[in-house]
Amino acid sequence: MMEQKQQYVTIKGTKDGLTLHLDDTCSFQVLIAEIEERLSTDLFENNDSPLIAVHLQIGNRYLTNEQEEEIRDLVRKKNNLVVDTINSNVVSRKQALEWLKKEEIVPVCRMIRSGQVLQVKGDLLLIGDVNPGGTVIADGNIFIMGALRGTAHAGFFGNKEAIIAASIMKPMQLRISDTMNRAPDNYKEYYSEEGNEMECAYVNKQDQIIVERIQLLTHLRPSLTRLERGMM
Repeated sequence: MMEQKQQYVTIKGTKDGLTLHLDDTCSFQVLIAEIEERLSTDLFENNDSPLIAVHLQIGNRYLTNEQEEEIRDLVRKKNNLVVDTINSNVVSRKQALEWLKKEEIVPVCRMIRSGQVLQVKGDLLLIGDVNPGGTVIADGNIFIMGALRGTAHAGFFGNKEAIIAASIMKPMQLRISDTMNRAPDNYKEYYSEEGNEMECAYVNKQDQIIVERIQLLTHLRPSLTRLERGMM
């Protein structure tokens, strides 16, 4: 009985075009040869056929720029095919560093005075106060170990799941993503200095910024405990 040849390229038709699932364990040369073989049919070489978008799923394989261009050129040789997307489980060093910046907590120990603006990527951990007229901005969450009496803007690039927490929550303005909550005109009288306890602000399902006790944070944003969940 003849042994069946292992298949390294699987082609599936979808409403968006063709999806090529490419094996990530074989050599690149073997992969190229099989792509050429699988696409060498009249179906993919008809000048009169409409243009078909090709989506490559390459799994855990890392492609250099040269290898990626070689595959694109191979597909382009077929008159009605063009590579639209290449999806991989592997991230580049640049992408990994950008992800790390977004995920890391940036500690800052200082006072933010009136007119000053502090902006960071990722989460901000400020050990100090934000005075009236001062502003802190973060791509992620903002944690203030001190008094927030100025402006805080979390989720700067559209993250509505971000939160703002402060030991003393007396802000002039809170912003999370594009949702804003201004303090009342008489905010100095509105906020009492008595009974201070750490609080957090978040965006609820009605797209409103709500301030709650910090003890509720684990229920409001359970994803914030990702580090604890990783310590098994």
